[in-house]
Amino acid sequence: MKTDHTISASEIGQYNYCSVAWYLQRCGYEPESRYLEQGTKAHVALGKTLEKVQWETKMVSRYTIIGVLFLVVFRLFVMGVILL
Repeated sequence: MKTDHTISASEIGQYNYCSVAWYLQRCGYEPESRYLEQGTKAHVALGKTLEKVQWETKMVSRYTIIGVLFLVVFRLFVMGVILL
């Protein structure tokens, strides 16, 4: 294990990306392992899932706003404030 207790800014970035990989590298393990490809695939899959969730969240927000605006306009129409 690395005995230097100093952590660089790039190590913080590595830790944020994958804390397990950072820890293993800190312990002296080389990134050349049979699990590297599995880990890379897992990170790609998680990234795609996250992008999909973010997109769906944006769409839900947009449709909610459109729905609320529609209800407000409809209510104003029913009250006679808006005439066609």
